Amino acid sequence: MATMTLRKTLRSAAERPTFVVVHPLDDVPEVKRTPEGLGHMPMSPSVLMSLMALRGYLIGMGLLVLYHCLDLAGVFGHAAVH
Repeated sequence: MATMTLRKTLRSAAERPTFVVVHPLDDVPEVKRTPEGLGHMPMSPSVLMSLMALRGYLIGMGLLVLYHCLDLAGVFGHAAVH
């Protein structure tokens, strides 16, 4: 079993690191990145297929919700029997 020894070293006030806290409203604004000139993100074929499957799933679910809402509104003419 490894043992560790902990040493406490006393540093003078000049050796201690000092941290200055600056409020975000008082700080200098940072330079924002722009997406111009970046192009397409490189993706592997498996990632591309996964994203296409997800897109198809979301579109399909949206169409099912739309159909259900229109069916509840009575657009299709047949009454729901419960």
